[in-house]
Amino acid sequence: METSTADTIRLYAEKEYVQVARRKGLSRIRITVGDVHKGLKLRNRVPNVSSALRSKIFLEKNHLEIEEESGPPSGMGTRTTFTYRLLDEKAPNSTATVTFQDLRGLLKGALDSFGGGEAFLRRERSHFYDSDAAEEE
Repeated sequence: METSTADTIRLYAEKEYVQVARRKGLSRIRITVGDVHKGLKLRNRVPNVSSALRSKIFLEKNHLEIEEESGPPSGMGTRTTFTYRLLDEKAPNSTATVTFQDLRGLLKGALDSFGGGEAFLRRERSHFYDSDAAEEE
């Protein structure tokens, strides 16, 4: 499978900027479109770089939020600079998929308040049969 230009740009920015900032413990980073364009030795791909750096894919994958965007009004010049805030990587993502591992043990605390899972089931079963008798009357 061939990697798209946008994927190449996003991977470069992740490796050269985001990962470095996280290792240093920074909370904000600035990425200039022209620096990425030059670093990848691209030709006439400035709009692609701008789009890739503001893309939802790039922001979500790297847990980033754009705080500021400066540069030409078009947002597509080499001087366009993005200032990102690095979000907590462990914070739940609003679009993240919930896995079984995420849910595992979720009810344990609630069931413990009833004396455990078995005690909870006994109590529910006893109420189930009581409700049948009440409905017959």
